[in-house]
Amino acid sequence: MIRKAVTMEPKPMNPFSVFWNIDVRNSMLLGTTILVGITGTGCNRPDREWTGDSKVPSETKASLSVVDRVSAGPVPRKSMQLYSLQPGRVEPYEQTPILSKTSGYVESVAVDLGDKVHKGDTLIQLRAPEYQYQVAIKLGAIEQYEAQIEQAEAALGASQAAERSALAMVQEVQARIERAEAQYQRWKSESARTRELVAAGAVTEKLADETLSQFQAAAAVRNEIAASIESQRAKLLEAQAHVGQAQADLKAAHAKLSVAHSEHAQSLTMVEYLTLKAPFDGVVTSRSVDAGHYVQPAGSSNATPLLTVVNSQRVRVLVDLPESEAFYVNADTFQGNQGDSVELLLPAQPGKRIAGRITRTSASLDAESRSLSTQIELDNSEGKLLMGGFVQAKILLEEKKDAWALPIGAVVRKNEEAYCCLVVDGKIEFRPIQTGLRVADEFEIVSGLVGTETVVLARAGGFKAGQSVEVLVKK
Repeated sequence: MIRKAVTMEPKPMNPFSVFWNIDVRNSMLLGTTILVGITGTGCNRPDREWTGDSKVPSETKASLSVVDRVSAGPVPRKSMQLYSLQPGRVEPYEQTPILSKTSGYVESVAVDLGDKVHKGDTLIQLRAPEYQYQVAIKLGAIEQYEAQIEQAEAALGASQAAERSALAMVQEVQARIERAEAQYQRWKSESARTRELVAAGAVTEKLADETLSQFQAAAAVRNEIAASIESQRAKLLEAQAHVGQAQADLKAAHAKLSVAHSEHAQSLTMVEYLTLKAPFDGVVTSRSVDAGHYVQPAGSSNATPLLTVVNSQRVRVLVDLPESEAFYVNADTFQGNQGDSVELLLPAQPGKRIAGRITRTSASLDAESRSLSTQIELDNSEGKLLMGGFVQAKILLEEKKDAWALPIGAVVRKNEEAYCCLVVDGKIEFRPIQTGLRVADEFEIVSGLVGTETVVLARAGGFKAGQSVEVLVKK
């Protein structure tokens, strides 16, 4: 509270001095009398001195001395906590709509609304005989291709045996050629020697003719065997080609068998799709199917969830924070930091509070709402939080312990700079300061003060440098 102290110099009483010292509470009662006195006196005293258009006489104006009384003191230290109170909604940690992969008729439904299920439990059994038939067909194809493999293996064995036989024949002919060549060379040499003996008269012409006949027979045998080896080599090449073909047939049979196994596995998978199972431990929260219903596969346009299973043992509380507060949010997923503490207030359970921490954020603002999506994960094994329920989230965004704090009325801003007013020897002095966190009507003072100053705590913007003030003393 600011008051004005008014001091008066002793002067003769006149209507003007009465007017300026009169108690405000009596002004309404004495106004008429005083005005009459002023009018009468003013007309009979032309020697009164006036200054400008002022309605206050100069001697009365000079007699006033005004000093502002201000509330001031040292800068207080306190713990500053910036909270954000935002609405939130409770969502299950996991939620899965159950749809069918294939089309078929519902044979049985094993669960109902509110039932607890465990991972792998059968929820719905569908009936589609055509998938069972496909399994039998693919199994028959496997047996067929296994028989083809046996035939291909037998054919490969036969062709390999023929190849070995042809190779042996080639080797045998090669050996015969070598023997024929030796005979050819022997009789060639013998015939030449016999001709020399005939010329010398050592042997008869008849012996020479017999030797020549042996030489010609050896040459004929050699040529015959040389011709047969080409035939045997051609048979060997043919046998080798049959081996290659048998190997290719065996490889193709194995490939067909592999395809048949894959198709059989696919048909078994399609049969498995006829049994819809629980994806995790949870509770059935919706059911829209009964025995005998015809269901469409998930990809069709008119497919609808048959059941909904949620994991409510752990929940996510979704809270959207405005852009102005998003800067302060810390989640425990960022560099291992601990997330901001949160206190959840349950409107449906007055007085009930649940403590938690921010687990993760979207790390980006929504393009339309300009808000940051945050999540608070909580254990809900006791079922205190209902899915889809609303809560109030009180988030501790920032906390400064033992910080200097000034009320908003003590801070003066000019352009982008901040100042406060100090009282030094009864006069106002401006001091530049740096502000930090703002909580309600208080600013954190980061720098500019040492803590021993006397700071004006209210209406700082109404003072001028060098202005005389009197500090109010608290009683």
